[in-house]
Amino acid sequence: MRILFFLFLSFLSFAQQTTKVDFKTAKGNISVDVNQKKVFGTVNYVFEVKETIDTIKIDAQKMTFSDVKINKKSVKFSNSGKTLNLFEGFKKGKNTVTFYYEAFPKQTMYFVDKRQVWTQGQGKYTSHWFPSFDDVNEKVIFNMTVSFDENYNVIANGFLKNSYVKDHQKKWYYEMKKPMSSYLLALVIGDFYNKIIASKSGIPLQFFIQPKDTAKFEPTYRHSKQIFDYLAKEIGVKYPWKLYKQVPVEDFLYAGMENTTCTIFAQDFVVDEIGFNDRNYINVNAHELAHQWFGDLVTAKSGKHHWLQEGFATYYALLAEKEIFGDDYFNHQLYRNSLQLRNAAKTDTIPVMNEKASSLSFYQKGAWALHFMREKIGAKLFQKAVQNYLKKYQFKNVETSDFLAEVKKVAPNFDTVAFQKMWLEDYHFPTDVANEILRKSSFMQTLFDVQQLRKKSFAENKDTFAELLKSDLFYPIKTEIIYQLKDVNFADKKELLELAMQTNDIKVRQSVAEFMDEIPLEFKAKYETFLDDKSYETREIALIKLFNAFPESQAIYLEKAKNWYGNNDLGLRTTFLLLSQMTDTFDENQKQNYFNELIDYTSSKYESSIRQNAFSAAFQAKQPIDDIVLKNLVNATSHHKWQMTKFARDYIRNLLKTPLYREKFENLISNLPENDKNQLQKLLNEK
Repeated sequence: MRILFFLFLSFLSFAQQTTKVDFKTAKGNISVDVNQKKVFGTVNYVFEVKETIDTIKIDAQKMTFSDVKINKKSVKFSNSGKTLNLFEGFKKGKNTVTFYYEAFPKQTMYFVDKRQVWTQGQGKYTSHWFPSFDDVNEKVIFNMTVSFDENYNVIANGFLKNSYVKDHQKKWYYEMKKPMSSYLLALVIGDFYNKIIASKSGIPLQFFIQPKDTAKFEPTYRHSKQIFDYLAKEIGVKYPWKLYKQVPVEDFLYAGMENTTCTIFAQDFVVDEIGFNDRNYINVNAHELAHQWFGDLVTAKSGKHHWLQEGFATYYALLAEKEIFGDDYFNHQLYRNSLQLRNAAKTDTIPVMNEKASSLSFYQKGAWALHFMREKIGAKLFQKAVQNYLKKYQFKNVETSDFLAEVKKVAPNFDTVAFQKMWLEDYHFPTDVANEILRKSSFMQTLFDVQQLRKKSFAENKDTFAELLKSDLFYPIKTEIIYQLKDVNFADKKELLELAMQTNDIKVRQSVAEFMDEIPLEFKAKYETFLDDKSYETREIALIKLFNAFPESQAIYLEKAKNWYGNNDLGLRTTFLLLSQMTDTFDENQKQNYFNELIDYTSSKYESSIRQNAFSAAFQAKQPIDDIVLKNLVNATSHHKWQMTKFARDYIRNLLKTPLYREKFENLISNLPENDKNQLQKLLNEK
């Protein structure tokens, strides 16, 4: 209760500050020291005092300050460890504050093995690396000058107005013209190639990629211009900033982040031609771009209204995908989301309009709410309401009632009260309402009909299945059929499997590869064609199943796969390396070389997705696990990415159940770096 009361007072205090003090502009002149994992420099804020206030606070987590001046005069200040507190020297009206600061960020600014530095301030965390404002309602025009090694690129919000080199240090000056919330402040440092193209409206689109990935540039950024042009037209409000940049970084915490003018996204979405068919950037690309309007231009006042950002971005991303992939794809994605929401509601009782709502609620249910509204009032009125909403509240903060009021103005007969109750305040998902909308699609109606065939026998369905597999219907209908064939005797379903494979649809063929538990000898040659599909995921499924089903052909399969690497996580490569340890195809020297390569992938030189695959494969291989793997696993418990940390800790917990591994870890602990030693000791002490 005391904690809740304290949090309430903290929120109240900052809410009161924004009514009495308005920070207008910020000029940061900072440097980043990779070796010390340190950021430091000077900051200049211009602010207006509108009402009498005792103390003005700037959020600053575990920073040190010096040379603090208000209106060019040195002043006393206090540092709580969380805020820089100013209590003298300012007056009503316009003021300036300047100071020098140093920080060693433990979060928000991440140093990735000295290859890259990037920030992720989602919510209220920018104050860990730059003195700023955790309150999203305080919007400031940020201008940043950043100093770093001239051999790297520095990317930040806004236009690069100027850059120059002095003593091997380069200064980049980035300028913004419009205000934004502090959580949208961004910085990326790394080695990047970039390409600029013009959108239909003339806005420059700047795409970054690492030099080693230049061959992946086109498939990674495929449809990017089309997405930008479509969203600008569909939203109907001019893109609110002067340019748009996108940059992939290693071991990013999420899929992407919509920093103003500069989306940062995960390296896993950097793909080649084949990888594009497994996992492409299109949805994330469109989602983060939509946020430039919904979140960056107009920002929710509090977490309760977070759906105004995530629901809108999710829905407009789906609309962009509809433009690229068609109506059937769009409706199928809505259907898949509806199934997730219906199942989640069995245990998740927190509605959308609650700051503790799940991501699924904020994103997918928020998107479904907007789709329902658009269907009910029509696309044109929906667009008009959105346009009015964005124009009225541009560079401001909003609540749900602000948006619904604009809807009511253009569609007075639409019951916004009932809408809010059903979609935003009730945790249940209205499946019947959603399905009624989905059934307007002939494709979805056919899919529902095919699902009902599960109640009939295979003999009754066989001819229907054959006709559907021969048709040009969208793939989910055909993968549904393959699913229903899973437990049917092979002789009975052989003809249908062949029809499915003849579609040459990557997803349909993948479902055949996946759902065949046994591969009869007579089907071996046909199944082997999966090894040539333009999908790394299909190839991996087929490689494992063929390797296990036909030991006499293992040498052929491994020879075919020896130069496969797969997607960014190297899943296909680590599968090959694992299989190399389970065959007599290679001599002991070759096996050891391949095992050494696998062990190398567990080290911190590689991204977490690669390391996780390598750890899993290494412990399955028929080789004794040496201390290097165990040390790398312990090291992973301190990774900045929580998914990796959880993976490593859970893996060690399971290993500790075996006396042999417990002894290995106990013998290892004295030779570990201090932080790794502490992490392992905690796990050893668990009961």
